[in-house]
Amino acid sequence: MKGLAPYFGCIVGRVANRIKDGKFTLDGIQYSLPINKPPNSLHGGNVGFDKKVWEVVEYKKGNTPSITFRCHSHDGEEGYPGDVTVTATYTLTSSTTLRLDMEGVPKDKPTIVNLAQHTYWNLAGHNSGNILDHSIQLWANHITPVDENTVPTGKIMPVKGTPFDFTSENRIGNTISQVGLGYDHNYVLDCGEEKEGLRHAAKVRDPSSSRVLNLWTNAPGVQFYTANYVNGVQGKGGAIYGKHAGLCLETQGFPNAINQPNFPSVVVRPGEKYQHTMLFEFSLE
Repeated sequence: MKGLAPYFGCIVGRVANRIKDGKFTLDGIQYSLPINKPPNSLHGGNVGFDKKVWEVVEYKKGNTPSITFRCHSHDGEEGYPGDVTVTATYTLTSSTTLRLDMEGVPKDKPTIVNLAQHTYWNLAGHNSGNILDHSIQLWANHITPVDENTVPTGKIMPVKGTPFDFTSENRIGNTISQVGLGYDHNYVLDCGEEKEGLRHAAKVRDPSSSRVLNLWTNAPGVQFYTANYVNGVQGKGGAIYGKHAGLCLETQGFPNAINQPNFPSVVVRPGEKYQHTMLFEFSLE
């Protein structure tokens, strides 16, 4: 609630990631958002969905237990137009798989919606240091390169021959020093195999525990973020989380998409529904 952890475990919105200069135009009307990460607006503004208390609307027990949370965002909240009702359902589809289904329904005005789940993963376990020894594969032949303020330029850049290339599995620590503070980039999910309407987005492996995470989604992009801004955050059991203590795989619409006509649209109009699914599969290898 106080924002003392950098988006640990939460769902961010109404629009995840950065909106350039905190401004956008929808149907000819310009909207201004809080500049909470100067010079841009980040993760929904000063009081984004991560800082709201969601209500529990359903809780199911049994073999595939699930819980559904709901959040209402009113017209003008954090500068965004239109009332929106958002739900998030977490389901344990098996003992080793977690599914998240997010939906957003606008009431009577068009708006923009782009939710992202911002969990930080460290497959080595709690208080186990950084993730530089983790290896990752991303089913993405392109990224959306960014300017000096981490906003996409609008270009779609091939990763081949660059330190952003994770089309085959690679240790994160091998190339992280070549990309400034670390990875904080939107990958274009354009080459993963599909199952049940979801695309293979990422595979993460930790050598010390042999744990593997495979991520599937229906979103067009994923923000690969290596906790570059985490610094001395006090965690459970007296642990102190530092830089690169975890990694985020935030499946999403492309950052600043509302201001980039060539990016997939994040506009949702009355009668339409925003739908975003993530499937986390855990295994040993």
